[in-house]
Amino acid sequence: MASAATFLDRQLLRWLAERPRRHAELRETWASTCPLTCAWEDAVADGLVERRPDGLLVLTARGRARLEAAAPLPPTGLA
Repeated sequence: MASAATFLDRQLLRWLAERPRRHAELRETWASTCPLTCAWEDAVADGLVERRPDGLLVLTARGRARLEAAAPLPPTGLA
């Protein structure tokens, strides 16, 4: 079974893969998730996400590859 951090990291990547997001949307949607900062910092440090010049957050090619290589996750219920 995947650790909670790994599961959260994958949920974050999947959520960002759905469409580009603004940082404010990330903070609002994930506000009740205490380990978000850790998951977000890990994703940035690992080169899995980036902020485009227009300010939108997106997965990098590496982030998409990591997500595709992972086992499927149940629906998040996040908008």
